[in-house]
Amino acid sequence: MAENEIEKCEVEEIHVDKVRAVTKNMPDEDELYDLAELFKVFGDSTRMRILFALFEADICVCDIAETLNMTQSAISHQLKILKQAKLVNFRREGKSVIYFLADDHVRTIIDQGREHIEE
Repeated sequence: MAENEIEKCEVEEIHVDKVRAVTKNMPDEDELYDLAELFKVFGDSTRMRILFALFEADICVCDIAETLNMTQSAISHQLKILKQAKLVNFRREGKSVIYFLADDHVRTIIDQGREHIEE
């Protein structure tokens, strides 16, 4: 067998009880779509760098741009995507816009991902 082949059953036998249990607990298509879209947001290294910066402090766009050696425009574009995914939020402080993680779930998701890749 070639190294890149997927192992599969030698005989087709449907285990109705298992199929029924899996089907019963499968989320609906809308929820699966939303979940897939959420994980797509994590698929960009710039957005990941922004999230890691926000792990350390609530900071303004200027500081994120300086930290990542990028333009404010590029950072703003990525922050918009993170905000749409409800991963970050912001507040105004005078003339500055301060970004922060939306909740502790963001850190948990990334911590779990890091654990997984380090296994």
